[in-house]
Amino acid sequence: MQKTSTHGTTLRRGDPGFEKAVLGTSFTARDPGRRPEIVVQANNVDDVVSAVRQAALAEMRIGLCSGGHSWAQNHIREGGLMLDLSRLKSIEVNPTKMTATIGPAVLAGELNLALVPHKLFFPTAHAWTVGLGGFLLQGGFGWNSRNVGVGCQNVIGIDVVLADGTLVHANASENADLFWAARGAGPGFFGVVVRFHLKLHQRAKFIGMKLQVFRIKYLEEVLAWADHVGPSVSPNVEFQIVMNPKAAVINAHGMEIVAPVMADSWKEAREMVAFMSNSPVRAKASFTLPLLPMSLNFMMKAGEKTLFLSNTRWSADNMWMDTPIDPLLPEIRNIADTQPPHPSHVLWLNWNGPVQRPDMAFSQEHRTYLALYCGLGKGVDESNYANWATDHMKALEPWSRGIQLADENLARRPARFVSDANMVRLDQVRAKYDPLGRFHPWMGRV
Repeated sequence: MQKTSTHGTTLRRGDPGFEKAVLGTSFTARDPGRRPEIVVQANNVDDVVSAVRQAALAEMRIGLCSGGHSWAQNHIREGGLMLDLSRLKSIEVNPTKMTATIGPAVLAGELNLALVPHKLFFPTAHAWTVGLGGFLLQGGFGWNSRNVGVGCQNVIGIDVVLADGTLVHANASENADLFWAARGAGPGFFGVVVRFHLKLHQRAKFIGMKLQVFRIKYLEEVLAWADHVGPSVSPNVEFQIVMNPKAAVINAHGMEIVAPVMADSWKEAREMVAFMSNSPVRAKASFTLPLLPMSLNFMMKAGEKTLFLSNTRWSADNMWMDTPIDPLLPEIRNIADTQPPHPSHVLWLNWNGPVQRPDMAFSQEHRTYLALYCGLGKGVDESNYANWATDHMKALEPWSRGIQLADENLARRPARFVSDANMVRLDQVRAKYDPLGRFHPWMGRV
């Protein structure tokens, strides 16, 4: 082990603490089997510059990690240098300009708490411990994103270390092509973003959630209703269904209809979620929680404690769809019938995004979203479920319109995650800023 010139720690394969440093960067307890040659734990921007230059001199490829919530453990590659950014956690809020500047390792929950005293808001990740670096680069499907836009849409500038170790700023008018690429390239981005400059929003006067729970036997009826009513649901409501082997209250295989809502008043919010009370399937619900005010902090932590458990081996896959759900129901029933034990779960999300977004690499979103999360705890035989998410998504490929990078499984199932035109443009910008391929591209792509 040795220190870098500016206090960051460098660990080489075989050094004491190397294994812990590699596996400690990952939210999932799965060991991917891959190992870099070097891990650099950066303390500051100077450390990042030094590490990138070190990699260039050694002709090494670079993998990046901020919060470690990559299901596929994209940052842990075979060989090369892994740059751990988890100590870059600065937060600066300018309430007057309604902007913030953050380091890539700031967690979603940390940013949310920093904004509460100013009555400001940013569409952070839903789980408290998600690092915002990876979240913002891949798109950022966050709180109230149907209303205020995905996370990357609310990024107004970046400070980035390029492949030659140069630190530059990029925004809509300066290094605009680099800025374009950073908003949606995800784990294939070809630079190290050390600071994100964010546009903030006024915090909603009312934040709350309504919940209904159905037993899994009603799957087809509930999903058909949800698919039908989804396009009419207010963008202030995050209308989603979670298929959970231990659904809330019933503690059995069921579906949780979860509807967080942000509005100007409790009265307005009740009107926005009235579709759940007035639905034709309402009488079949085993439990209904009326709309109650809840803080984002509570909802973020509650979600992690019930679904995204630690010490769990995770894998995931996903797809966007535009067609009505009816022809998919037999396969979704098969997904439910073969679902691994808790905390594994399935997410159906009503998205129905806007017709137009700003010009950015992010370019893949459709009517509804389906994601499978396989989470295996100690004592669960992985061989029984290793291919659950991948195989079921392969079966649904005829209806798929591509994927989103947050839940990517590209090493095992390559799929389209930006428009074809944007992929061509991304490759052109990559060739300009990283001509030697210093930064790893997306997994599954050389």
